[in-house]
Formats: sequence, C-alpha cells, structure tokens
Amino acid sequence: MAAAILTGMALEARLARRSGLPVVCATGDAAAMVAAHRLLQGGACGIVSFGIAGGLAADLRPGALVLASAVVDEDGATLEACRPWRDHLRKALPQARSGVVVGARIPAATVGDKARLRALTGGAAVDLESLAVARVCQSWGRPFAVLRAVADPAWRALPTAALAGLDGEGRVAPGAVLARLAADPRQIVALGRLAWDLGHALAALRRAAGAIPTDLLGGGALGLDPAQRVRDMA
Repeated sequence: MAAAILTGMALEARLARRSGLPVVCATGDAAAMVAAHRLLQGGACGIVSFGIAGGLAADLRPGALVLASAVVDEDGATLEACRPWRDHLRKALPQARSGVVVGARIPAATVGDKARLRALTGGAAVDLESLAVARVCQSWGRPFAVLRAVADPAWRALPTAALAGLDGEGRVAPGAVLARLAADPRQIVALGRLAWDLGHALAALRRAAGAIPTDLLGGGALGLDPAQRVRDMA
C-alpha cells in the first residue's frame, strides 16, 4: 500500500508526479470527496493534499510552503494531520511553515474574505480540497497530510476572470478567462500579477515534490506502517 496525492488542478498534478506517488486531480470540495473515497477504496493507505492555496497569514508571500498541522472548517471543526507524515515531510522540507489550513467550499476571493477566515480560524492558508481529504481519511481511519504553496497572498484579491478560468477537471479554460476580460479589461493587470504569484507557487511545488526522498516511500508510505490507523497512533 502507498499513499496517494490529490490535487485540485491538472498542472499541480503534473508537478506532484515528481514525487513518485500516485496522483489524482479533483477540483473543489465535492469532487475531492468522491476522488478521496475512490483512492482509499483502491488501496491507498492515506492521502496527501498537494497544490496551491490562498494566503491568510499576512507574512506568507507567494511561493511560501505550508505544511498543515490540522485542517479546520469555517465552523471551527478541526482535523489533525498525521504526525508521522508531518514529521517526515518537515525533515524533507525544512522551509515549510507549519500551520492550520482552512478548508473552504468556495474560493476566498477578496481581501475581506481572507481576513474573515483568518479571524475565525487562525488559519495560515485556505484551499478547496484539503477539508474533503481530511474528512474522508478520518472516516476511513486513514492518515492524511497537506502540503500547499501560497499563490494569492492575504493582501491580494483574486480577479473574477481567474475564478472563471478553471473547468471541472482542474484545467484552465482560456475561453472563460477571455470572456471575463472582454467584459472588464481592467482585470488584465490583476491577472498579470496573479500569474507572477502563481509562478512562484508552482516553482515551490516543483521543488517540494522533487525533494521528497524516495526512502519516505519505503516501509509504508511516508514511513508509516500501512496497518496503522490514525486512531492507533499516539
């Protein structure tokens, strides 16, 4: 049995495959929940949520890596990430910031949205798939980890054209982006800034995926005995 990686975007999945782990792409909470169940049904011993995130902590710049200590929803329910997996990943990626990741159903698009989530949860970053991964793994008694790179920082809003540009399979849909730009050409500057920030995040993910040492895959995925269940660990 091996761990699997779940991403929300196709380009994240391409980077994640550098790790040597099986990878699936599922965009958003509902799709991620279905995909996570299928991964565990197919024999994965646990799941790593991997990809970009929105920044909530003001000191996290584009490209900063966040290794989740836990995933929290907007109501305050908290799911602790697997400690052995976190420890292995922290050794491989000492530059990663440990913190809480917020699971959201819709993107935190505005600076106000991000400030509200920060105040409610104390989270360092927010994404759309990690909460589904955490909940599914908890329901199966399986471990999970979250490794995310900040794309849009806390002080920057997401342009609506970017939000329209992702299809249901995690791929960029240029037609949708162009349609939004045609309706509001002023978004060009914001999209250019987002592209610059996204480049930093993807570069960080590329390095992170390649830095995960192969011995983390031995003796059970990420060094965890596949027979161990989350509730059995101290």
